Amino acid sequence: MGMTISEKILARASGQERTRAGEIVKARVDVAMMPDLTTILSINAMREMSFRKVWDRDRVVIMLDHVAPASTILAATVHRDIREFARDQGLKHIYDVDSGVCHQVLPEKGHVKPGYLVVGADSHTCTHGAFGAFATGVGSTDMGAILGTGKTWLRVPETISVDVDGKLQEYVAPKDVILYVAGRIGADGATYKALEFSGNTISAMSVSGRMTLCNMVIEMGGKTGIVEPDEKTFEFLKGRTDGVFEPIYADKDATYNGVLRVNAEALEPQVACPHKVDNVKPISEVSGTRINQAFIGSCTNGRLEDLQAAASILRGRHVHRNVRLLVVPASKEVYIKALDAGIIRGLLEAGAVVSNPSCGACFGGHIGLLAPGEVGITTSNRNFKGRQGSPEAKVYLASPAVAAASAVIGAITDPRDLP
Repeated sequence: MGMTISEKILARASGQERTRAGEIVKARVDVAMMPDLTTILSINAMREMSFRKVWDRDRVVIMLDHVAPASTILAATVHRDIREFARDQGLKHIYDVDSGVCHQVLPEKGHVKPGYLVVGADSHTCTHGAFGAFATGVGSTDMGAILGTGKTWLRVPETISVDVDGKLQEYVAPKDVILYVAGRIGADGATYKALEFSGNTISAMSVSGRMTLCNMVIEMGGKTGIVEPDEKTFEFLKGRTDGVFEPIYADKDATYNGVLRVNAEALEPQVACPHKVDNVKPISEVSGTRINQAFIGSCTNGRLEDLQAAASILRGRHVHRNVRLLVVPASKEVYIKALDAGIIRGLLEAGAVVSNPSCGACFGGHIGLLAPGEVGITTSNRNFKGRQGSPEAKVYLASPAVAAASAVIGAITDPRDLP
């Protein structure tokens, strides 16, 4: 009987020929990543376990991205302490406040390869499954142990096959696919499972689009999302890594926990309504809902193609007088490419506020908070009560095209309906 991609990667990481869903393995970690919000907690846990040095300074990556630059004395102190730790440990990979969101920067800088076991002290680490890696988030205590040993205990997850076929309609994006999937599976329907994406829609999708899919698997309780690596994967990685890796693919007779088939051609833009990610409706059911703010960015949708989609909607148009449009590129690389392409200028001329690469308004940190009674539409991954400001505000999740169109009209709008 064959194995899934996840089973094969965890077999390799644990030094076994085979693994099966439900089995507990002690796996060797290829990359351990920490963002600023959890780094100090992980360091403290490491020290409490009496580890003085990280197991491999080449495999530990730190990102200062959530509150970047620091907006409070506490945040500045945390950043200072992280920098001191990195210097003391001789860490080679610390990306400071000018770099961008951890889940964008990590693959850009060549830290993710097909077949890797990637762990991060951030729940959206599953994003990196887009490169054919087994990528998952862990708690700070687990990360403390990983820093000291380079290993972690994992239960091999069951896998749900998500087969997506058909050509997406105009203005229907990967974000709409994963919102639809979240609505079908539910907020806890994939708890501790892997979602393996396949089908001709996925093959046609860009690497950025695949990252969007894998990013939101955690919103269904998933352990990881994963896409088999192909020529698009290898092209993205060219020049970013040393080029040495072993792609891993599922066996044709692999056993799956279930199969979800999606007809991509039938999808219209999707919107997740307050206050649950799986409260998903076709845009036709929520069109006309007034908004106060639109946010385009985050580890879900802050990449170049996302900014391009927003800019194409805003070209020749202007943000509604009652709406704030915040745009935050996911990384310095994305920002520079958007500058060179004239995208940033177009967004600014249309009335957007463009901020430095960071997590931005996604988690209700230091910019873009919503006031009581306000309504926001965002391209990020969560719409929980209080996630982006006041618990009395409402947040809707959508694609960059829908967010941009809504910013123009002042209400949730299908971009296909723009005059």
